[in-house]
Amino acid sequence: MLPLIASVILISISGVVAPGPMLAVALSKSYRSPWAGTQMALGHAVVEIPLILIIYCGLGKFFHFNLTQIVLSILGGGMIIWMGIGLFRGRKAIIRREKDVPYSALTAGIMMSAMNPFFLLWWATIGSLWTLKFVTFGITGLVIFIVVHWLCDLVWLTAVSNLVYRTKSYLKAGFQEGVFIVCSLLLAGFGVWFIISGIKMIIA
Repeated sequence: MLPLIASVILISISGVVAPGPMLAVALSKSYRSPWAGTQMALGHAVVEIPLILIIYCGLGKFFHFNLTQIVLSILGGGMIIWMGIGLFRGRKAIIRREKDVPYSALTAGIMMSAMNPFFLLWWATIGSLWTLKFVTFGITGLVIFIVVHWLCDLVWLTAVSNLVYRTKSYLKAGFQEGVFIVCSLLLAGFGVWFIISGIKMIIA
């Protein structure tokens, strides 16, 4: 099982450190708390663990349906664009710590997972293969898989939020605002990408 666990760690880390909606929101939420990443990882687990169990029960094929992918792409893309716009508008007030975006880090973790159609589709395809491999070791194998994979998310997001929180006072306001602008554009960009992907499926 050790080689299988090692492969999970490597692929999980390569996925979690890649720029995406989750990281963009984590950076912005970390201005309020060094544990924002931890809370987002918990929110991520609220979606991810039940999803793994659904796949384990053989219901993962639901995410292969075109209608499911279209609905998730358009609704999820719209939600992520809304979050990007909100982050862009509130960037100055967040930097001055006058207010925060209107959702908690835990909620953000749930939303960034549940509203990401490619995250769900990844689990219905590649993730399901991993799940089946670990299931050959019984329930213990499944539990080990879930814990190891989630710990990669937890460690990375916690490290990011602690780093941002503890270094933000050393950064100039203009640089901080630039970070927020980039994060908001990333969110909007991913949202547009999701919607276009859904429209392409409709046309096809």
